[in-house]
Amino acid sequence: MTIAHPELDGLGNYEYGWSDKSEVGTNARRGINEDVVRDISSKKSEPQWMLDLRLKGLSLFQKKPMPNWGADLSGIFFDTIKYFVRSTEKQAATWDDLPEEIKNTYDRLGIPEAEKQRLVSGVAAQYESEVVYHSIREDLAAQGVIFLDTDTALKEHPELFKEYFATVIPVGDNKFAALNTSVWSGGSFIYVPKGVHVDIPLQAYFRINTENMGQFERTLIIADEDSYIHYVEGCTAPIYKSDSLHSAVVEIIVKKGARVRYTTIQNWSNNVYNLVTKRATCAEGATMEWVDGNIGSKVTMKYPAIFLMGPHAKGETLSLAFAGAGQHQDSGAKMVHAAPYTSSSVISKSVARNGGRTSYRGLVQVQEGAHHSKSTVKCDALLIDTISRS
Repeated sequence: MTIAHPELDGLGNYEYGWSDKSEVGTNARRGINEDVVRDISSKKSEPQWMLDLRLKGLSLFQKKPMPNWGADLSGIFFDTIKYFVRSTEKQAATWDDLPEEIKNTYDRLGIPEAEKQRLVSGVAAQYESEVVYHSIREDLAAQGVIFLDTDTALKEHPELFKEYFATVIPVGDNKFAALNTSVWSGGSFIYVPKGVHVDIPLQAYFRINTENMGQFERTLIIADEDSYIHYVEGCTAPIYKSDSLHSAVVEIIVKKGARVRYTTIQNWSNNVYNLVTKRATCAEGATMEWVDGNIGSKVTMKYPAIFLMGPHAKGETLSLAFAGAGQHQDSGAKMVHAAPYTSSSVISKSVARNGGRTSYRGLVQVQEGAHHSKSTVKCDALLIDTISRS
């Protein structure tokens, strides 16, 4: 029996399912092996240490088994995925510099308008495998804030990049983190200097256009002592008959007294497997906040983690999920109390209808010596009909 809920009629309707014609995407190479990894690294003119790390990731990816828990991943066929699609030869300095079809896509999504109205202090737009447009307010750059696509950061800030890359999420953390390490491309790199507060959010938008595309951005955020940053990301993709894969890695280092908020509004089309690893470390008195909204995708497996490493560190996760017909949202959070006087809060809310499925998967771990730790977990699920699951 299905109960009518007119107030929910618009939820789950997908408005971003159009696609652009792309010969580059159509003709892109399928499958993954050492040659593919070397080719990606060569096209990006990377240093030897990054190629070595990519090859290590490939080896671990090939050795690690598929997860046998959570959502059904049997529909992922790694040999049919396109691991790298370069849609433009150079990053645009203005929206008008973009190829017409890409510019039209972002116009329809409303991203340039948000920048014009100063709703954001910086914008990164990733289309397929690479960031095609990037900007940051001049006053923030003058204060030493670094906001770049991750590929450019590797070239322009090699020492800072190497110091933190893959330190929060090791190469072999899980099968999909290893895959990301081997073929990563794009994403955001942010460094906020000591005492600097970025009061208006930085925004990134990720768009998949090609059928059977794999998008593997890598985001790295370093918030130095007593700083503040709010980063917002959104995601969409066309509707196709066959599936695509989105497997990002996000690493965040929150230093003493700093605060980071990371907001995601994930609205992939219902033919995207969304398998993401996100993790932050908090030093003494630091605060990390995940706001994680999952509306789209065929399958999502995502559990943002916070490691509270210093006394009085604080972690908060708000997880919101909606699952409609053919969707499984397997989401949650992980809190690790590794120091005394730390606190954490996890709030999870989910809605399922038309046969959709939501699952909460969480962990709170208090390690030896982490005395006077406090944690609150609240999980609520709403099933709209008798054929949905949670």
